[in-house]
Amino acid sequence: MPTTAPAAAHALGEVTASDSTLRRFLHGLPGVDAVGLEARAASLGTRSIKTTAKAYAIDLAISMVDLTTLEGADTPGKVRALGAKAVRPDPTDRTSPSTAAVCVYPDMVATAKEAVAGSSVKVASVATAFPAGRAALAVKLADVRDAVAAGADEIDMVIDRGAFLAGNYMKVYDEIVAVKEASGAARLKVIFETGELSTYDNIRRASWLSMLAGADFIKTSTGKVAVNATPANTLLMLEAVRDFRAQTGIQVGVKPAGGIRTSKDAIKFLVIVNETAGEDWLDNHWFRFGASSLLNDLLMQRQKLATGRYSGPDYVTVD
Repeated sequence: MPTTAPAAAHALGEVTASDSTLRRFLHGLPGVDAVGLEARAASLGTRSIKTTAKAYAIDLAISMVDLTTLEGADTPGKVRALGAKAVRPDPTDRTSPSTAAVCVYPDMVATAKEAVAGSSVKVASVATAFPAGRAALAVKLADVRDAVAAGADEIDMVIDRGAFLAGNYMKVYDEIVAVKEASGAARLKVIFETGELSTYDNIRRASWLSMLAGADFIKTSTGKVAVNATPANTLLMLEAVRDFRAQTGIQVGVKPAGGIRTSKDAIKFLVIVNETAGEDWLDNHWFRFGASSLLNDLLMQRQKLATGRYSGPDYVTVD
């Protein structure tokens, strides 16, 4: 299922010259074969891997987790505990890799930064009036600048789904460009909220729109709606980043978020990454899991492989 536009001969720089050229490009993308996409995702999900490969996959998945807390009741103590867990997920086993990042609200960035100081763990912050994105652009940019000033290494923004669904693609594009500029050196993850985009065609368009605007990552969801990451929508986004790199030479990451809770689920996603985008994306610089409960199951399965038995329910912390 190629995602290259029919007008691929046009320089991509010209695509965003006006609202009409951008619309023409996005609507010129091939329609998604939903049946074929879901069948391919389901087929890849049935692949089995051997024990040694499973151990490698579990450690890789741990290293790809953005350990997340995005609740109104978040406290500095909770964020410090989460940071400590990100740095050393299993205090009883120093061979366990650290997670990729901790993800928090902007007002908790400084606390998270202190908690992971001296480690490889990044601090990501949701911004732009997360999760709804219903705010003026000036407010969204202030949100981003506050997070960056506090030390955020990564910014997770939400697109204006209302504007996108109304076909106002240039507004969405301009907002992403502005947020990218406000993010400075921080890497930018652009969240689609795929459960609200309704169709696979819209997910494909959002993927290309975000990459054209300078996204470093494209991300499925906020985790705050009923439908979040699925194998099919992640497969579709992986096809998009693969084809975008083939056309531009620029590599963009993918982050499925929400609803991925077990090691079995995570490994299915890693198989999809390998078979769709390739080994270049099997690294936490280019693929992440947005999760809060996934890490615990990964640790439990890791311990099972090492000892042959499951530990009790108090083996992992309850986040």
